Amino acid sequence: MDLYQALYTTRAMRRVKPDPIPEDVVRLMLDAAIRAPSGSNVQNWRWLTVSDRGTMAELGTLYAEAWEALQNTVYADRGPLTDQEQRVQSSAEWLAANFASIPLAVLALHRNDPSGASVYPAVWSLMLAARGQGVGATLTTIVGAFKSAELFELLDIPTDKGWTNAAVVTCGYPKGRWGLAARRPARDVVFSERWGRTPSWTEDGPMWPR
Repeated sequence: MDLYQALYTTRAMRRVKPDPIPEDVVRLMLDAAIRAPSGSNVQNWRWLTVSDRGTMAELGTLYAEAWEALQNTVYADRGPLTDQEQRVQSSAEWLAANFASIPLAVLALHRNDPSGASVYPAVWSLMLAARGQGVGATLTTIVGAFKSAELFELLDIPTDKGWTNAAVVTCGYPKGRWGLAARRPARDVVFSERWGRTPSWTEDGPMWPR
């Protein structure tokens, strides 16, 4: 797959089929992830894959509870949603309701990395590698944020070693189609040399596949 095709079309894929992901594909995804840059090359991360249906059902219960907690706290005072926001909300609700059917979840754990600067590039590499194999993925953080203790207990993750769950990445073959996500033009969110100074260049739409 062309590099720019992967970069431009790798977006959150929440609605996925229950079909299992072959082990060699999972292995490739994780091997790509650990090649990502790491601060001081410490590689202070651990990866935990979950595909057992019983465990996924229990993880799905935690995810649904975390989703409800998110709605009742962070999202409690949101006003009316735009059409785009409503589509994202609907997709996220689908994931919360159908988590148990997701074929694979990959947990990224890190320590001594409070900003996540050393682990999130690796998570993105995992997702790009998945895209190259036709696997959709979504980076989620709500279980770690709202149900960390229960998550660690469920998966026997040690609680005295400083590990933090950076993300739970759900993976599966998409029900929908790959495509460019709608974004504001780069020129609208990029400054040049000084804050507030608009770049000299103009680009009103995506530069790929032109």
